[in-house]
Amino acid sequence: YPTWKRTVARRAREDQMKRFCRAQAIQRRLEEIEVTFRELEQQGTKLEKLLRDENESPADLQTQWTNQLLYLVQKKNNLMTEESDLMIAVQELKLEEQQCQLDQKLRSYMNIEEALKTPEDCKAEQETLDQLVEVVNKRNILIQMQEEKRLSEL
Repeated sequence: YPTWKRTVARRAREDQMKRFCRAQAIQRRLEEIEVTFRELEQQGTKLEKLLRDENESPADLQTQWTNQLLYLVQKKNNLMTEESDLMIAVQELKLEEQQCQLDQKLRSYMNIEEALKTPEDCKAEQETLDQLVEVVNKRNILIQMQEEKRLSEL
């Protein structure tokens, strides 16, 4: 087993572990966001109820509650943006994993000498290459979406 093959296999495993760790971190953050959403909803419901029921309250108190409610809405919108970014990151990780698998599959076909390849091998190699190009294009679209989103936020 040549050294370069071991190196490629080791790097592929390392990259896979990095993707796995990133996926776990994203999942944890998504769960945290979900919990925070629930808390914000409860706080918002309480504030709305106070605003509706306490019409006789001083105006400055009502203004304070309204400001708190607007702050909660802003916080919720920020979390929704973060959640959207994380969902895009999840898609990107999936495509990255697919790309890695297809790349390894393509390398295995390309390591076969042309004279030894069967017509089925050639067809499978071309299909793998087509799939790899499709995955790369999907990743490119995701990156463009992220860039457009970032520019629109600025």
